[in-house]
Amino acid sequence: MAHYAAVLDACVLVPIALADTLLRIAERELYRPLWSDRILAEAADAVLGVHSDIPPERVDKRFALMHETFEDARVEGWEGLETTITLPDPDDRHVVAAALRGRADSIVTANLQHYPIDTLDPLGIQVIHPDSFLLDQLDLAPRIVLDVLREQAANTHHPPPHAHRPRRAPRQSWRARVRRRSWTPDLMRVIAICDLGVTSLQTR
Repeated sequence: MAHYAAVLDACVLVPIALADTLLRIAERELYRPLWSDRILAEAADAVLGVHSDIPPERVDKRFALMHETFEDARVEGWEGLETTITLPDPDDRHVVAAALRGRADSIVTANLQHYPIDTLDPLGIQVIHPDSFLLDQLDLAPRIVLDVLREQAANTHHPPPHAHRPRRAPRQSWRARVRRRSWTPDLMRVIAICDLGVTSLQTR
């Protein structure tokens, strides 16, 4: 099991391609992903807000599969810590509380401004943008990350977001659960940096 643990904020779980990349890398045990039920609930609400045509049960299934694949990712018992944390937006305190309770090394989020360094540093928690996090993983394990990205590229087409294979068994790998993904500009930048030669894919 990976020793480095990172809380994945809701904003990095909403874009399907970015979430897929983060979870594929986690499955290779380069880091341990963490989240709380509240984080996943916020992510599900955001997905439905962006894609109102997607049935809620389909979105629920996506996050249920994450729970099943990463059985030790759910952080519980963080609620009592929430009131001890001061942030610009009190609604973000639950993310830091989950990080503290789960003994996370970092929070991966696109909303860096929501988590001031002077507040998080004394707690021993790093706040890192997903682009920087993925590039750090590339530096640490280039062969594994490149393999993950090539695999994801090979499995990527252009269906509606959140298309999944039917569930086969409760302990299927995350890679086996994922069917096809759309691409984000952030992921395309990482692919370009990795020089994967993927030139035929469009971004959304």
